[in-house]
Amino acid sequence: MQPILFDTSVYITALRQGETAVLGTRNVAYGSPLWLSAVVLEELYAGADARGRKRLAKFERDFVKVNRLLVPEANEWSRTGAVLAQIGEKYGYEKIGRARLTNDTLIGTSAARQGIVLLTKNARDFGLIAEFCPLQYQLV
Repeated sequence: MQPILFDTSVYITALRQGETAVLGTRNVAYGSPLWLSAVVLEELYAGADARGRKRLAKFERDFVKVNRLLVPEANEWSRTGAVLAQIGEKYGYEKIGRARLTNDTLIGTSAARQGIVLLTKNARDFGLIAEFCPLQYQLV
C-alpha cells in the first residue's frame, strides 16, 4: 500500500460540508497509510477558531505518535525555491503568484521525497508543480 496524504483542500472541503469525521481519520484512508503534512497542519491552524485549534492539537498529536507527520527538510525548502523559479521562468512570475504556491510546493516536494501520493482538489496548482517535481498526485 502506497502511503497517501490529504492536501488542505480535501480537509477544508470536508469540513465545510460538515464532514468533521475527516479529522478522525488518522491511520488508514482508501486502504493506505495516511500521513499529515506539517504545512497542511499550519494551513488548517491558520483558519481555525479556538475550538478548532483544540481539535487540531489532538489531531497533530495522533500523527506524531504514529510517526507520520511529514515535515519539510532543509533541502526541500531550497528545492521549493528552485521549482518556483522554474515555474516563473516558464509561465511568468506575475501570472503564477509564487507566494501562493510556496506552501503547495513544500507539500509537493516533501511528499515526493517520501513517495507519498497527494490527494487534492487543487488540480491547477499541483499539476503545475508536478511539471518540475516528481510529485504523484490524484484528484479527489
